[in-house]
Amino acid sequence: MNVRSQIAMVFHLDKCIGCHTCSIACKNVWTDRKGTEYMWWNNVETKPGTGYPTKWEDQEKYKGGWEKKGDDLQIRSTGKAKVVPNIFHNPHMPSMDDYYEPWTYDYQNLFNAPESDDQPTARPVSMVTGEEIAVEAGPNWDDDLGGSSIYAANDANLEGLSEQQRLQLSSVEQLVFFYLPRICNHCLNPCCVAACPSGALYKRGEDGIVLIDQQRCRAWRACVAACPYKKVYYNWFTGKSEKCILCFPRLETGQAPACFHSCVGRIRYLGVVLYDADRLEEVAKLPNDELIEGQRSVILDPNDPAVIRAARENGIQDGVIESAQKSPVYQMVKVWKIALPPHIEYRTLPMLFYVPPLAPVQANKTNDTIDHVSENLFHDIDQARVPMRYFANLFGAGNEGPVRYALAKQKAVRWHRRAITVGDVDRATADRMLREADCTAEEAEAIYQLTSLCTFEDRFVIPPMYREQAVEMLKDPHEHRQSVGFGFSAGPKRGL
Repeated sequence: MNVRSQIAMVFHLDKCIGCHTCSIACKNVWTDRKGTEYMWWNNVETKPGTGYPTKWEDQEKYKGGWEKKGDDLQIRSTGKAKVVPNIFHNPHMPSMDDYYEPWTYDYQNLFNAPESDDQPTARPVSMVTGEEIAVEAGPNWDDDLGGSSIYAANDANLEGLSEQQRLQLSSVEQLVFFYLPRICNHCLNPCCVAACPSGALYKRGEDGIVLIDQQRCRAWRACVAACPYKKVYYNWFTGKSEKCILCFPRLETGQAPACFHSCVGRIRYLGVVLYDADRLEEVAKLPNDELIEGQRSVILDPNDPAVIRAARENGIQDGVIESAQKSPVYQMVKVWKIALPPHIEYRTLPMLFYVPPLAPVQANKTNDTIDHVSENLFHDIDQARVPMRYFANLFGAGNEGPVRYALAKQKAVRWHRRAITVGDVDRATADRMLREADCTAEEAEAIYQLTSLCTFEDRFVIPPMYREQAVEMLKDPHEHRQSVGFGFSAGPKRGL
């Protein structure tokens, strides 16, 4: 058992209000430089929708992630036979059309225009060419456009839905959408790391954060093509790839990442989990319908004496183990099983999990009256406007079972709390709902407390980083602390 620690995250989609505060916080901190205009390390998409970059989930187009061929895992975007023919070209890498042409506005004309009879305007100007452009796309261009024949109808997750279900998602009475915030998943089996010819991408041993060494990066851009979530970007000004660094300078000082800290809906949770690194390849090769439980089995119980002993033998400090025991991510993913990984069929074993949303009930309009399909206070999950098959494609690798389990448990918690706080639901019905959802009253109360009444400390259990131990491998920590900057492999200097 090779026990290692990994920073992991949970986003509770039932609480996301689509305000994009997280995106702006990240943009202002990390990607406000030249060459990063189009980069959104954190973005919020409307689902159903095509997302950013356009149709990033269509791996027939982008060839991202891993694929299983026989008994081997292979990178879809590259390989021994593809390196030489594509040495100067990545045919499956997103283009500017798949992202968008970043723009600003001609504010000088707005502020300094001469007196005239017309109101001066600030026309959009390309940040690439400097010329006026007609804006046709943006990072959240399909924001709130549920049911759109252009965006929602082209969502890759609609595969397998019947024609009636597709029409249901776009009908006026049953129109629905939800928000999907996305950042780098800092995967356990990152395809971007494996694809880099220069070895510039690496996974930090102490916390699992995936980073890019800017000195070693040689602009191959294989990482951009290989990442199935398209969360690695190319900086055209510096000639280097960049990606979300999970605000590791903040984590090292005990602060939550900027997007987590600024989240208005309090949907974000962060903690550390312990996992068995020896089983990663075995789990990544499992059939699609076994991947979710396989990934859960890799995550170890931090209260198990055998796990604690193996963790200490592997150099994991007691402070990290104690943080793992308090981790909200461990509770939601491993214990309660209400948080699911996005597109685990890509086999990267993402460490960002989502609590699927309880969608509104189906309805129809007769004259001026809107009738709901369900007569119960909380409708059955199969009567929701979003078909279960859609959620299964997004969070279950096509398997409805784990999604149905997570939604049923959330529904049972609502019945439980309604019986306590309002009393218009009888206790017997609430208890029956709990039993059917494989949930106890104590567990339902714990879920309610963590998802509804959680404090800052409940949501973010940040482990001590013990960075001095990593520094000791290269230099004297007392010498290092006299320097400045984020890196310890080289001192700061001007220029690139």
